[in-house]
Amino acid sequence: MLRSNILLFVLVFSLVVVSCDSNRVYDEYKSVPNTWNKDSVISFKINPPDSLNHYNLFVNLRNTNNYKYNNLFLIVEMVFPHGKTIKDTLEYKMADPTGKLLGTGLTDIKENKLWYKEKIVFNEAGDYTVNIQHAMRENGKVNGVVDLEGVTDVGFRIERTNNN
Repeated sequence: MLRSNILLFVLVFSLVVVSCDSNRVYDEYKSVPNTWNKDSVISFKINPPDSLNHYNLFVNLRNTNNYKYNNLFLIVEMVFPHGKTIKDTLEYKMADPTGKLLGTGLTDIKENKLWYKEKIVFNEAGDYTVNIQHAMRENGKVNGVVDLEGVTDVGFRIERTNNN
């Protein structure tokens, strides 16, 4: 009896968790070992679901309290199946004015869902590639931060828009 109650609880809990994220189409993370080197490009190969509907795109990031900056600069490149490339340099706020890290999470690991593009239509058939690398610099210094500390995982997410 106890075993069947536990099984029922796990099944119901799993359904609740999955149903809460019904807009998710693609969601993948890649781990960053110790530090994120400025030359390290994190790539995601995406086979889009269709060429008719609109989608919102996000860069997901997990960081610890070892992340010591108020912001984050990323270079995000989307390579289309037929070779066209769009490259953006993006800035995200990572801490409030008091220095407290933003993001969700009850432990010292914070998760940030960062807007990349909205209402995108994948109108070319084939695989898309998204490349992400950091472009951090310290104030007053010419050279960039070589090894960025505090980032544990970088992810990419595609969600259905509410208009689909």
